[in-house]
Amino acid sequence: MRNILLALLTLLTIVPALAAEGEEGMPWFKESFLDIREDIAEAKKAGRRLMLYFHQDGCPYCTKLIRDNFGQKAIADKTRKHFDVIALNIWGDREVTDLAGKTMPEKAFAKAMKVQFTPTLVMLDEQGNVALRLNGYLQPHKFEAALDFVGRRLERKQNFADYLEKHAREPASPTLNEEPWLLAAPLKLADTLKRNGKPMIVLFEQKDCAACDEMHLEAFPRPEVKEALGKFDVARIDMASREPVQTPGGKALPGRDWALGIGVFYTPSLVFFDKAGKEVFRVEGYLRPFHLGSSLDYVASGAYREQPEFQRFIEARAAARRAKGERVELMK
Repeated sequence: MRNILLALLTLLTIVPALAAEGEEGMPWFKESFLDIREDIAEAKKAGRRLMLYFHQDGCPYCTKLIRDNFGQKAIADKTRKHFDVIALNIWGDREVTDLAGKTMPEKAFAKAMKVQFTPTLVMLDEQGNVALRLNGYLQPHKFEAALDFVGRRLERKQNFADYLEKHAREPASPTLNEEPWLLAAPLKLADTLKRNGKPMIVLFEQKDCAACDEMHLEAFPRPEVKEALGKFDVARIDMASREPVQTPGGKALPGRDWALGIGVFYTPSLVFFDKAGKEVFRVEGYLRPFHLGSSLDYVASGAYREQPEFQRFIEARAAARRAKGERVELMK
């Protein structure tokens, strides 16, 4: 009898852990008929907001979100207090009705919402407008700050970058990481594009950014990442700086103002521009070296022109390497 009780106790301990290891969601996520209009109305009636969680099978960042973020009771409780959460598979076939009343499969809805990364979290206000969008994984302390920001309706009073800087500080280097391949100030990006004829990456960073430190320490020195970076001109914008910059479009304004104007709210973010100065892709949130290298290859190779869905590009790239006998470590 004692052994049976021990087995049951062990099972009760394991089951929640297993539930948190998947990518599709938590048991308390909302079961919905996927009419987004009705879901917004129901959330509003309950004093909450609607959060759309876009995921896919085999997504390690989705697993981190479920395990490391929602797996923390404080974060789970805060999410349940402020949001109704609906999980959507970016390759799924369930029927979704959008705000205009148009019905389409999940995968078409994800495409219409311009989802390029998983997880992507879209938090909607009471009218169906985007209060905040998180493209990619955010560490728990930053994610909790995002929950507070939208849950308390603060998007109407301030921008998320300022809120995050004040409420989600983390142990990190008090200085920016220097690299020999960064463009020197003053930054005249339109002139550089015209002169060099190369695509460009604008790297948005700030001091006291642990994820920025990790990217410089772990990702940039990797041989394939370092080689791919050589195909770009790379400029760095300090999100706290008021130093003027000439944008790829030729406008002159403080770098911080430009960042906020194009919707860059957290660091690190990488915004890719083609040779003509048009934004063609961006990376936001936490990326490990394989995915960072994939994003560089995606733009440098021009693959973004033929394959608009970055996730499919990553899958094909990983499969091609495995076919050659290479071991692909997505999170190392």
